[in-house]
Amino acid sequence: MQDYIGFLPFIFIAIFLIPLIFFIVKQQTAVIIERFGKYQSIRHSGLQLKIPLVDRIAGRMSLKIQQLDVIIETKTLDDVFVKLKVSVQYKVIRDKVYDAFYKLDYPHDQITSYVFDVVRAEVPKMKLDDVFVKKDDIAIAVKSELNDAMMTYGYDIIKTLVTDIDPDAQVKEAMNRINASEREKIAAQFEGDAARILIVEKAKAEAESKRLQGQGIADQRREIARGLEESVEVLNKVGINSQEASALIVVTQHYDTLQSIGQETNSNLILLPNSPQAGSQMLNDMVASFTASNQIGEAMKKSSKKKPE
Repeated sequence: MQDYIGFLPFIFIAIFLIPLIFFIVKQQTAVIIERFGKYQSIRHSGLQLKIPLVDRIAGRMSLKIQQLDVIIETKTLDDVFVKLKVSVQYKVIRDKVYDAFYKLDYPHDQITSYVFDVVRAEVPKMKLDDVFVKKDDIAIAVKSELNDAMMTYGYDIIKTLVTDIDPDAQVKEAMNRINASEREKIAAQFEGDAARILIVEKAKAEAESKRLQGQGIADQRREIARGLEESVEVLNKVGINSQEASALIVVTQHYDTLQSIGQETNSNLILLPNSPQAGSQMLNDMVASFTASNQIGEAMKKSSKKKPE
């Protein structure tokens, strides 16, 4: 038991020294070791050793890709103030951890300064609309400038992105009004074209309707004439001449019309004149008309026979 007690100091010393001797470096991480305040070495992932009380861990640097968002307010060529959000993706170069750790105290501030410088040199050359269209050109210019400057300090600029463009609130409102007015103008043009097409098509339809209506009336009258002709032929066969047959047909149609009016309670047809003597008067007029017509026709035949002599 006393033998074990003798080893206790050594055990306590070992337990105390183990954390000072051994340390672990995570994946994608670099650890800078200094000896008495002077750079000693750079250790990468895995279990590492250092001399206790002599060596110390000066710092740890991530080798992963990191992102820094920078917001810049600047003015465009057409005197519009706009805020741009530029996202810079960068990482520490594995072989230049020494430069990244010892040459720059605040790398974020250094990167931010270069982004401000490039953006405020490029955007004032563009109008507001061009800033939206050429945002990739701004990002490329920022990346090019940063790569040249930060490579010396051990940083590699992976990509730069213009992720947001935010003009002044009044400017955005004016742009929205312009856009809305333009869309209303286009909508009005489409509505006018649609109305014009409707008018043209309606006129075409009415013209076609009138043509078909006229054709129908012509066909109706043709059929009526054919029916009258057949009626006269039938009456001629029973010994009634054409003149009397025509008069009889007129009188018959007159009374048929009166009968039709009497059967329709909501009829708008008005037959004038309409007295008990109207039928006989109409018949007399028809007979006189046919007689005069026949006399004129016979006179014309006699005159035409005398001319050759």
